[in-house]
Amino acid sequence: MNGPHEALRRVQRAALGAGAVGLALSLVGVFAAPTQFLRSYLAAWLLVTGTSLGCIAILMINHVTGGAWGAMIRRILESGARTLPVLAALFLPLVLGAPRLWEWASAEAVARDPVLQHKHVYLNLPFFLVRAGLYFFAWITVTRYLTRWSLEQDATLDPLPAERLELVSRGGLVLMGLTMTFASIDWVMSLEPHWSSTIYGVVFMGGSVLSAFAFAIPVAVLLAQEPPLDQVITADRLHDLGKLLLAFVMLWAYFSFSQFLIVWAGNLPEETPWYLARTRGGWQWVALALAVFHFALPFVVLLSREVKQRARTLATVAVALVVMRVVDVFWLVKPAFRPAGFSLHWLDVATVMALGGLWLALVVRHLQEQPLVPLHDPSLGMLA
Repeated sequence: MNGPHEALRRVQRAALGAGAVGLALSLVGVFAAPTQFLRSYLAAWLLVTGTSLGCIAILMINHVTGGAWGAMIRRILESGARTLPVLAALFLPLVLGAPRLWEWASAEAVARDPVLQHKHVYLNLPFFLVRAGLYFFAWITVTRYLTRWSLEQDATLDPLPAERLELVSRGGLVLMGLTMTFASIDWVMSLEPHWSSTIYGVVFMGGSVLSAFAFAIPVAVLLAQEPPLDQVITADRLHDLGKLLLAFVMLWAYFSFSQFLIVWAGNLPEETPWYLARTRGGWQWVALALAVFHFALPFVVLLSREVKQRARTLATVAVALVVMRVVDVFWLVKPAFRPAGFSLHWLDVATVMALGGLWLALVVRHLQEQPLVPLHDPSLGMLA
């Protein structure tokens, strides 16, 4: 176990270093440019929170469907999900700065806008906070049971823990679908309260699951260089991960294009401004980069069986997708504040370094606290 844990410690040190630098720069931004700090912080927080939520969703999908592909990355996903209590605490700066982010949170803006007055029954700060509390309570509770019963499975050959995991996952997937939909409406879509999309929640969920899966693959490849994961992550199982990564890329593209197609076909004046802001003034090049590097190129590369069976190559593709997930989140969030044209502030980079680095360090800490392989999972019979 020394090998993989030493690799984890190296990753943790690097993550803490990047996080410390990003945190120092972000603290400067709090005083130098508070509004810009909140805008950048929101995008970075959504990125890491969405990844943690994606970890929960993939865990439950595997508990329902079974398969060794999920068992060999289960501890990574569980560690990502266990960061949610900290992410809930990190939501506090957004609450304190809500009027600077969400127009509907400003009494002055509501007073002069009939649309905001009409939506004020739902979009008001007290109800917003209650909903956020319910979301985090639900997510943290589900994560608690998923991790508890998973560790119980390590200690016994009794099938009861596995049955419990499947049962909670069936209901949990429905719960995740509802809560993530409303969370995406509250936190992201309501940044532009005059605009709405009936499938925005699905787009958010698709991106979150892709973020989590693309994150888990390079971590698994890193750990697979030493026992015990070197016995588990074989070429065939890597191939399974590659196929699923391809499926999640296609799913994200399908959801995103479906939303665009609906808006384009409707051509309604209250809907088109959202896309106009993201396809003009330099943002069109970001949209093109997403189409090419977030979908087209990974799609073509991941069609190759050889690529999916080579650990380092597959990990490289996954890391590239993680980078594009950062770009996608900023493309969704930033034009709400700067619809006139593309802009990149140094705080955008600093907050991603701060939250991303600290989140990764916390994931590694959780990963070091438990066996890296589920010992009695039926899909990994050779370790039972």
